[in-house]
Amino acid sequence: MLLLFFKKLLTSLLMPPFSLVLLAALGLWLQRQRPRLGPWVTWLALLVLSALSWPPVADALVDSLERYPALSAQGLSQAQAIVVLGGGIYPNAPEYGGEDGVSRATLQRLQYAAVLYRRSSLPVLVTGGAPEGGRPEAAVMQKVLEQQFGVPVRWVESASLDTLGNAALSAQMLHAAGVQRVALVSQAWHLPRAAALFESQGLTVLPAPTGFRTRLAQAPVWYLPSAEALLASQTALREWLGRAMQP
Repeated sequence: MLLLFFKKLLTSLLMPPFSLVLLAALGLWLQRQRPRLGPWVTWLALLVLSALSWPPVADALVDSLERYPALSAQGLSQAQAIVVLGGGIYPNAPEYGGEDGVSRATLQRLQYAAVLYRRSSLPVLVTGGAPEGGRPEAAVMQKVLEQQFGVPVRWVESASLDTLGNAALSAQMLHAAGVQRVALVSQAWHLPRAAALFESQGLTVLPAPTGFRTRLAQAPVWYLPSAEALLASQTALREWLGRAMQP
């Protein structure tokens, strides 16, 4: 748990916009110590922040991760089970009487898993622990799938703290049930790393990506910096960092 905390802390320090705010602050401090260098550092922070907030840059970063196409009917027919990765919860949701719900990313995954289930009737595994305490993601995912989508969940893996743990602990359950080939559901940008981890556990993965970065026809507003583009850039950079830190 301590290692996970330091990994999250390091990630937060390295990711924009916080890292760029620190860089800009360094530039302002340097203006007194190194008058020529300080402004350049500040302008560099502003330039990088502007670039990451520009939709074409965000698209390029996310596109570099979205390697797998949508799962075909033929691909789904080869699977023996559907595995859904947790993507965070929505804790203490006031509109649900203070009960935990699922995050937007997790809901997107569950919605697609429900579609795959109705196309195939394959058994479903949900995976995700409680890296920040509270109720495990998998338990909340099971509730949403069964109560809101009417999809039965056969396996609940609720002890893992990251994608590596998702793969290792889910594989144990699946191997025990004689399952070798799985349709793995996650965001399109996350699947290449997740698929590699599940394959390292001896499973055959049929990638089932959802949440592709799509957009309407490129109106002029698409070329203006936006917070949404900055978030997409941050997501892509965080995933690339995850790859770099992957054992």
